[in-house]
Amino acid sequence: MQITDVKVRKLFDDEGPMKAIVSVTFDGQLALHDIKVIYAREKLFVVMPSRKNPDNTYRDIVHPINAEFRGYVESTIIAAYEEALANAALEEAQVDAEQ
Repeated sequence: MQITDVKVRKLFDDEGPMKAIVSVTFDGQLALHDIKVIYAREKLFVVMPSRKNPDNTYRDIVHPINAEFRGYVESTIIAAYEEALANAALEEAQVDAEQ
């Protein structure tokens, strides 16, 4: 299974741990939405979509089955996030230069 598209839906500028919301398409046929990019413990990582249980715990709705695929998904998403962050900074610099 290959990731054929990553869309960074929203970037967060604040100081909180959540940095982005991302959607991923697999094999051009399956879309997975609401993946979170989180910064905590001095690193970025990915949190899969989840739902809250009646006992106030959370359970992933979807998740990779093995560490190899998780690493592939996580590294691809983080690379897309870093690219979106760089593009946003470039756009902001261009706007500042025009003013």
